[in-house]
Amino acid sequence: MSAPVPSKNDRKVLGRLSLPERNFVAEALRAETVGGVLLLVAAVAALIWANVAGGSYDSVRSFHLGPGSLGLDLSIQHWAADGLLAVFFFVAGIELKRELVAGDLRDPKAAALPVVAALCGMAVPALVYFFTNTVGGGSLDGWAVPTATDIAFALAVLAVIGTSLPSALRAFLLTLAVVDDLFAILIIAVFFTSDLNFAALGGAVLGLAVFWLLLRKRVRGWYIYVPLALAIWGLMYNSGIHATIAGVAMGLMLRCHKEGEGAEIEEHSPGEHIEHLVRPLSAGLAVPLFALFSAGVVVSGGALGDVFTKPETLGVVLGLVVGKAVGIFGGTWLAARFTKAELNDDLAWPDVFAVASLAGIGFTVSLLIGELAFTEDPLLTDEIKAAVLTGSLIAALLSGILLKVRNAKYRKLCEDEERDDDLSGVPDIYEMDDPAYHHRMAAIYEKKAAEHRRLAEVAGGEREDGNGPA
Repeated sequence: MSAPVPSKNDRKVLGRLSLPERNFVAEALRAETVGGVLLLVAAVAALIWANVAGGSYDSVRSFHLGPGSLGLDLSIQHWAADGLLAVFFFVAGIELKRELVAGDLRDPKAAALPVVAALCGMAVPALVYFFTNTVGGGSLDGWAVPTATDIAFALAVLAVIGTSLPSALRAFLLTLAVVDDLFAILIIAVFFTSDLNFAALGGAVLGLAVFWLLLRKRVRGWYIYVPLALAIWGLMYNSGIHATIAGVAMGLMLRCHKEGEGAEIEEHSPGEHIEHLVRPLSAGLAVPLFALFSAGVVVSGGALGDVFTKPETLGVVLGLVVGKAVGIFGGTWLAARFTKAELNDDLAWPDVFAVASLAGIGFTVSLLIGELAFTEDPLLTDEIKAAVLTGSLIAALLSGILLKVRNAKYRKLCEDEERDDDLSGVPDIYEMDDPAYHHRMAAIYEKKAAEHRRLAEVAGGEREDGNGPA
C-alpha cells in the first residue's frame, strides 16, 4: 500500500530535511565552520596589523606582481579580491547547481521559500541604505553593500557562542547564502562592470564553451581543466567584467546529478566530488586571505563615531542589522502566508527572526562590493569597510543573544535528530516508517526486559536467603 500523498496544507516551513540533504548540509557546514573560524582570525589579524603597523600593511597589500604583458600585474589585494574569491564563487556556483538539480530547490514549491526570503533579504537592506542616504544627502553608490550574507562568518559565530542549531535552520541559512551569492554576483556583473574589452570577453566566452564541451564529452584530468580555468579567469579579468564571474560560471557548468542505475549508480556526482576537494581551499585559504588583505582599517574613536554619523556608513550598518533581519523574516512569513504552509511544530517564528538576524553578517562579499562601489574614494572605501565590520559585529551580537535564549530547545532538537538507538547508522527519526527499525527496537527492548527479569530473580533469591536488604 503506497504512502498517502501529503495535502497542500501538510507542507511545513523549515520542515525536516531528507536524509541525503541533511548529510550533505552537515558536511558542507562542517567545512564552512572551520573556514569561518579562520576568517575571524584573519579579520582580527588584519585589524591589528593595520592599526599597529599600518605602513607595512599598506606596503604588503599594495605590492604588485604578475605578468604585465597579460594585463595581470596586480597588487596583492587585487589578487585576493579578483583571484582568490573566484575560487569562493566557483564553490558557490557548484552549491547552487546541486541545490537546483539534486537538492531541495529542485522542487519549485520548496525553492520558493528560501528564494523569496533571500530576495527580500537583499531588497530591504538596499532600500534601507537608499532611504538613509536620500534623507542624509549621501552617495547612493553603496546600495548593494549591505545586501550580502557571509555564511562562513555566520557559522563561525555559532561555533564561538556554542549554539546548537537544528539542521532545518542551518540548511535554511545555507540556502539563503547560496541564493544570496548568486544575486550578489549578478549585481557585480551588471552594476560594477567597467569598460568592456570585447576581444577578451569573446575569448572568455569561447573558453567557457570549451570547458562546457569537455564536461559534456566526459573528458577527465585536472591538468586540462586547471590551465583552461586560469585562462578563462585571465580573459574575464581583462574583459572588464569582474573576474569572479568566471568562477561561478564554471561552477554552474559542472554535472551535479548522479548517473547510473541500481548498484552501478555513482556515489557522488562530479560536481559534489570537486566541491568536496575545493571547498577546504575556498573556506580555509581563499576567503581568509581575502579578509587579511581587505579588512585592515584603522580604528579610532573618531572613525567609529563617523560610522554612525555619515549617511553612507550608517546606511550600511542599518542595512545589515535592520534590513537583513526584517527582509528575511518578512519574506519568509509572506511566503508561508501565501503558500498556506505551516511552520515546523518544533520551531517558532522568533527562531526565524534570530536566523534572519544572523544573516546580517555580511563580511566577505560586502567588503568586495564596498571596494567596487567606491574605487575612486579610498577614504570612503575604508569607512565603508569599518561600517561592514561594525554592522556585522552588531548583527552577530544580536543574533547570538536571540539564539542563546532558545539554545536549550535547540540542543534537545539536535539530540533527537542524532539519536540512533538501534545502532543502524541512520538517525531513528528517519526510520519511523520502516518496519525493520521497529523490529530491531523490539528485540533491543526484549533483551533489556529479559535482563531485568533475571536481575529481579537474583534479587528475590537474595531476599529469601536473608542476604538482601530488609
